[in-house]
Amino acid sequence: MRRPTPPTVRQTTADDDLEERHDQLVRTLYQEFQVPLLRNVRHLTGGDQQWAEDVVQETVVRAWRNASRLEIEPHSLWAWLLTVARRIVIDNRRQRGHRPQEIVADRIEAEPPVPDGSEPTLSAMVVLEALRGLAAHHRDVLAHVYLRDRSVSETAETLGIPAGTVKSRMHYGLRQLRESLKERDEREQPD
Repeated sequence: MRRPTPPTVRQTTADDDLEERHDQLVRTLYQEFQVPLLRNVRHLTGGDQQWAEDVVQETVVRAWRNASRLEIEPHSLWAWLLTVARRIVIDNRRQRGHRPQEIVADRIEAEPPVPDGSEPTLSAMVVLEALRGLAAHHRDVLAHVYLRDRSVSETAETLGIPAGTVKSRMHYGLRQLRESLKERDEREQPD
């Protein structure tokens, strides 16, 4: 009579944990940031949907490569993603600029102006800094509604609070955020 062999138990290693962290990061990126990141990148690419999708994909790949160094905290991750996406767009534009453009004499068209994406990124960084000064319950609601592009009811369900409380926290959080940004502007104005 043969004895059954015991089932093989797979040992988890540090590599498995790292791979799981990388996979979790990619899932989080696509679930939380894909829509708002694509919207921002589309603006940077002058409305070019295909180029914007390529930039978002490259941004996620770079995040995956740097997963061990990235913070999962949404505000930091969002700022990092915007910065990387902007740099990818700039690099792509530079590469396109190295090749001389062919001009046909009978058909010269002015190229549409390419918007500079630095202003939205700088604005996002200023707002991120102001968000850090808010009360945690206001910051959480604003992050869910505006950064993660969730509805009031989705935010209420996620945070386990009534929808009316979400609306109230949004109102007071935005008001406090506006005041904070206004005070910051007044401090930075030259005398």
